[in-house]
Amino acid sequence: MSSWSLRTATSDDAEPIAELRSAVLKADLERLGRYDAQRVRQRLHDGFDPTRTRIIEVGGVFAGSIALRAADDGHWLEHFYLDPDLQGRGIGTAVLRHELLLADQKGFVVRLNVLQGSPARRLYERHGFSVDREDSIDLFMVRSPDAAL
Repeated sequence: MSSWSLRTATSDDAEPIAELRSAVLKADLERLGRYDAQRVRQRLHDGFDPTRTRIIEVGGVFAGSIALRAADDGHWLEHFYLDPDLQGRGIGTAVLRHELLLADQKGFVVRLNVLQGSPARRLYERHGFSVDREDSIDLFMVRSPDAAL
């Protein structure tokens, strides 16, 4: 596994994250008949908050992002994207494990949504997430703080 680090995002990170989001989600959104290049980027900009977003760097270079947003029903894991060229090297697993350990220490329930048919579902299931509900586009998953890592 390559060495990685996390840093707090800045407003300058919005566009690189939007571009990465588009690249990461394109195949799944096309499969679901929902890909719109402008919309996928705009949705990131609409929900981007640098104060709750962490930037993943590998070798000091932007490689992805992850965010946790507080809500009434738990904390939502959002904007978790990793450069496709770095996927499969254990970086995403390590980053997710790190963030979930912090959430566990604070007793947070963590929720997320993942596109139907996305291979990311397996990653989340390995980290204790289970399907809470679903619709034709998304699976909504939940993980309690006592879930085994």
